[in-house]
Amino acid sequence: MFSNRITKLFSIEYPIIQAGMVWASGWKLAAAVSNAGGLGIIGAGSMYPEVLKKHIQQCKKATGKPFAVNLPLMYPDIDQHIAIIIEAQVPIVFTSAGNPKTFTPLLKSKGITVVHVVSSSLFAQKAVAAGVDAVVAEGFEAGGHNGREETTTFVLIPLVRKAINIPVIAAGGIATGRQMLAAMVLGADGVQIGSRFVCTPEASSHINFKQKIIAAKEGDTVLSLKKHIPVRLLKNPFYQQIHEAEMNGADAATLQQLLGKGRAKKGMFEGDMEEGELEIGQVSALIDDIKPAADIVHEIWNEFNVALQQPLVFSDNII
Repeated sequence: MFSNRITKLFSIEYPIIQAGMVWASGWKLAAAVSNAGGLGIIGAGSMYPEVLKKHIQQCKKATGKPFAVNLPLMYPDIDQHIAIIIEAQVPIVFTSAGNPKTFTPLLKSKGITVVHVVSSSLFAQKAVAAGVDAVVAEGFEAGGHNGREETTTFVLIPLVRKAINIPVIAAGGIATGRQMLAAMVLGADGVQIGSRFVCTPEASSHINFKQKIIAAKEGDTVLSLKKHIPVRLLKNPFYQQIHEAEMNGADAATLQQLLGKGRAKKGMFEGDMEEGELEIGQVSALIDDIKPAADIVHEIWNEFNVALQQPLVFSDNII
């Protein structure tokens, strides 16, 4: 039985965490990952309060194992979400996109384990000062909203590991067991994986989006909207509009107007591959099939263990 700081903190079998992605991470995906031995996360960023409440209730019915809720702190109904999470006794909360000091003390006073997503060692230190139990260090490769620092995962993880002593979860560009091993060698205690879990039957994202991810090649995602809120997007006609506006010097207000409302839902949930916003990571280039979430968890864990036992090979020399 594998055991480390992350498996102990979350009471899970494997240090594999499924990211709480908007329009993809509902109760079905979260429960499937938790039942397989990882930590499933409900992505609250695309949910109204009553919708979140129903997803938590359904997840509790579908699994007796720990699960979490991902909570973007910039969400307009954040106070209602916090109240629902506390009332439902959700055991773990991942916060992102905001100041961890705002709600960490309240959540921890209710016995909830709190993890905050960071994009730099400085933000990691601020999260520790806020009292979080662990951090997710998310590199430039990640899909969705991203850090302005553009630090890659392989640089970020050792920087964060050096800066703090609490558990570190690596995120960004991880979809395989070998990548998981590499992240842990660099100092991570576990990994958070998003893009790979979008391509599952349990993910609530549209099949058109899943097929678009499978077809993605190297260079098909770009970090965009840097003047507004940086987000990694798959190239499509909507992305092209954004790109042309940025090339022409559009300011944050203009980009916000172009982005409008409901673009992410239109693309990822409703399946409009032309006018929708398609958030996904660089690792989409490695994804070539749709398979059950449990199969992905076990595949990653098995590959991790095989890679862990293999000798290092440098050209013709074996160490």
